[in-house]
Amino acid sequence: MSAPSAAALARTLAEALEEPGLRIETLAPVGGGCIHRAWRAVDARGRSWFVKANDARALPMFEAEREGLAALAGAGAVRVPRAVATGTDGRAAWLVAEWLELRPLSPRAEEALGAQLAALHRHTHERFGFPADNFIGATPQPNGFSDDWIAFLRERRLGFQLRLAAARGFGSRLADAGERLLERLDAFFDGYRPAPSLLHGDLWGGNAAATDGDAPVIFDPAAYYGDREADLAMTELFGGFSARFHDAYRAHWPLDAGYRVRRDLYNLYHVLNHANLFGGGYAAQAERMMARLLAEVG
Repeated sequence: MSAPSAAALARTLAEALEEPGLRIETLAPVGGGCIHRAWRAVDARGRSWFVKANDARALPMFEAEREGLAALAGAGAVRVPRAVATGTDGRAAWLVAEWLELRPLSPRAEEALGAQLAALHRHTHERFGFPADNFIGATPQPNGFSDDWIAFLRERRLGFQLRLAAARGFGSRLADAGERLLERLDAFFDGYRPAPSLLHGDLWGGNAAATDGDAPVIFDPAAYYGDREADLAMTELFGGFSARFHDAYRAHWPLDAGYRVRRDLYNLYHVLNHANLFGGGYAAQAERMMARLLAEVG
């Protein structure tokens, strides 16, 4: 897509900041992201803003991201970019956030992130879910609230992705394995009752960085309240986090012995999502994961 309108962006910021007459002087593209495009906007006062944009249909995605960032920020445990406003001019939609100078996580920042993520997960809710639906990548992520984590996982996470896969024609082998796995979900939680922890929801290495002062920052959330192991599992799926991060987390909040098996169960959700988004070998990877999981429970 082309760059969003600087004038329309200025109106969005002026309203959000209550600064009539605010002007955007420059709007320059920046790298990053595979779904949306990003720009650095500089206003007449020299302030920089991060602008993520897509066509107008993406407005619900940006609104959901803003809500997720607000929830994470409200916990006060780990820094997230401050979401300033969302807007649309009918052609494009955007999210405007504070501009942060970011760099890859250093060893020191990884250790800090491990400790801060444990603190984030101690922020809990009475129920599992989230007040509104949101997105995991470009895929809708149904939420609502539930008292039963296993039912939530079965219906609104794994079951939802498996139904998408069936609709996309991935075939009976994937569907049959998924049905058998959903029937056996209770077996993975014998003696383990997770609390509804506040989760980032999409915590892979590309969604974490650090400021110049080595303060960790996480972004692009798919936030909800769920088992904290789901966040930890994804940090291992695509890499990007060293043993320093994992050791720091466990030092502040050790994991249950059953995490090793449930890690694959939680990561199956993301592999199925990648199959639904990108196809390729992800469906076969999901089949192999389900075979291992079913072998674990007999």
